[in-house]
Amino acid sequence: MTDRLGELSAAGVAVWLDDLSRRRLSSGGLDQLRREKHLVGVTTNPSIFAKALSDAEEYNWQLRDLAIRQVAVEEAVRALTTYDVRWACDVMRPAYDSSGGVDGRVSIEVDPRLAYQTDQTVAEAKALWWLVDRPNLYIKIPATEAGLPAITAALAEGISVNVTLIFGLERYSQVMEAFLAGLEQAKANGHDLTKIGSVASFFVSRVDSEVDKRLDKLGGAGRPEVDALKGKAAIANARLAYERYSEVFSSDRWQALADAGAHPQRPLWASTSTKNPDYRDVVYVEELIAPGTVNTMPEPVIHAFADHGEVPGDTVTGAYEQAREVFTGLAAAGVDIDDVIATLEREGVEKFETSWLELLDGVRKSLEAAADGAGKPNRAAQDNAAAAAEAGGNA
Repeated sequence: MTDRLGELSAAGVAVWLDDLSRRRLSSGGLDQLRREKHLVGVTTNPSIFAKALSDAEEYNWQLRDLAIRQVAVEEAVRALTTYDVRWACDVMRPAYDSSGGVDGRVSIEVDPRLAYQTDQTVAEAKALWWLVDRPNLYIKIPATEAGLPAITAALAEGISVNVTLIFGLERYSQVMEAFLAGLEQAKANGHDLTKIGSVASFFVSRVDSEVDKRLDKLGGAGRPEVDALKGKAAIANARLAYERYSEVFSSDRWQALADAGAHPQRPLWASTSTKNPDYRDVVYVEELIAPGTVNTMPEPVIHAFADHGEVPGDTVTGAYEQAREVFTGLAAAGVDIDDVIATLEREGVEKFETSWLELLDGVRKSLEAAADGAGKPNRAAQDNAAAAAEAGGNA
């Protein structure tokens, strides 16, 4: 029987899960994926936690205790989510140890409402790092302009970082600069660079969703060359990001850090479930196979790839010119890619903010139910969680 996920891992792609819940932890499901599906990492976001909290009784005892203590809602959210992430870190610890600290990581996100506030982001990153207290944790910080110095500051403190919501090439270059500066400061501060990790979460399917929407408005009779560009932008964008990654992490500046024990900041392909049913369900895995990358997938995509995914080898490094041709075609068709990227970043932050607020509202209602003796999230909380999941997307 073909072990397709094993082949993917052997090609240099780390398989991560874009999901977490206490039910998945308590049932042993996460550990089973680690043992049987080559899973070596986990990512979370507010919508994932909102869904988890809405449909599992495993949280009832903690909600009841938090309600009895009259804990504030935001503190309750952190107590609930850091408990799950700490547990997941322990489940993934064998992958962390066997990879020398490269994999086996679990991510938790700073409050997305802080995306445009540098100092507050750094302060929360420190608090989450202390609360979870596991070496294989990643703190997720968004790649906004305010997030860039926060990334550097967190790394300088020895905190491992998952940089999220990266959509464009220029911002990705800034993220890599923030990473290098953070490691240089960490080294100067006396931190052991072998213990610090980072990934740069480059969002994929959302790029196609936005570009395809604009191409639909520009296409039509007499413009088949426009329709031919649909479904091409996201993969081209990610491939050119990998080209920049290869250049930065072959530089003398990087080599000085590598000589001190640093691990490179790997590109992480996020949002890899296909939003368009006309596209192959594993296209954002198959077309982004390259050494030293991470692909974080919802569980259905993991199983789909295990069933029918193909690993033809490196599908990235030989396709840079083809990727550039896609962008030339998009410009000729009238798609403003800079506006696409700006729109996606703004909407990405807004969606995570909305998910976070709905998570807070769901936990508030659950605490009220627990205080009344019900001990279970009510229907309104479940509805809020479903809306959060729909708004937040994956990764």
